[in-house]
Amino acid sequence: MPNLVRIGKLILGRQRPLFIIAGPCVIESERHTLKMAERLSAIAHDLRVPYIFKASYDKANRTSLNSFRGPGLGRGLEILRRVKDEFRTPVLTDIHEASQADPAAAVCDVIQIPAFLSRQTDLLLAAGRSGAAVNIKKGQFLSPWDLRYAVEKVASTGNHRILVTERGSSFGYNNLVVDMRGLKVMGEWGYPVILDLTHSLQLPGGAGNRSGGQPEFIETLARAGVAAGADGLFMEVHDNPARALSDGANALPLRKFKPLITRLRDLSEFVRKM
Repeated sequence: MPNLVRIGKLILGRQRPLFIIAGPCVIESERHTLKMAERLSAIAHDLRVPYIFKASYDKANRTSLNSFRGPGLGRGLEILRRVKDEFRTPVLTDIHEASQADPAAAVCDVIQIPAFLSRQTDLLLAAGRSGAAVNIKKGQFLSPWDLRYAVEKVASTGNHRILVTERGSSFGYNNLVVDMRGLKVMGEWGYPVILDLTHSLQLPGGAGNRSGGQPEFIETLARAGVAAGADGLFMEVHDNPARALSDGANALPLRKFKPLITRLRDLSEFVRKM
């Protein structure tokens, strides 16, 4: 039986409208984050697409020690609270340590388990106990069916507001590949399934001291994911990817967000009628 997940006023899951999680990779500044949230939420509202804003207060897994990580937990959550209050949109952010779960959940509607940490039992349990919805990203090193054990850890806390995300599997060095069969495998557990377009097209470490990416394939992958039955799509969006402080190499330019989401919304409506 499909498990519909309520996040604020949104109800997400099978046979519900396609939902979008989008925003900059990291909180670069309060001004930039609020500007992006305002633009993205306005577009989603105009298109009548369920939308969750995302941004990280800390990118703890950057390739280089010198890479920008973000403002940190305290200041980052202050900014995300402003986004939530001013634009009336649900908010998602990552956590990296069990101690961050409760503070993040006090502000954010969804807390996200990074792919590299998808087997960390204490982190998963803390996320489940926090009361927030939990988005678990499948590790690049995991098969789709292996993610079920992470789901069971969160569900063991009594929290069934769970989302699962495909973000590609390691395919040799500095490359990832998405096996669309994984969307069906993970969908059989009853929880909403998301395809992470940004990180599926990342080239980990592909640019030396930082990751590269292939943003030219965002729409191709998105269309395939929607056709294969993804309930939601995750993407990082930036108004100037060339100057983004994290993951700009595979971010969608803001100017392309509305036309892309329009096409994907229409495709999803067609697929759901089949």
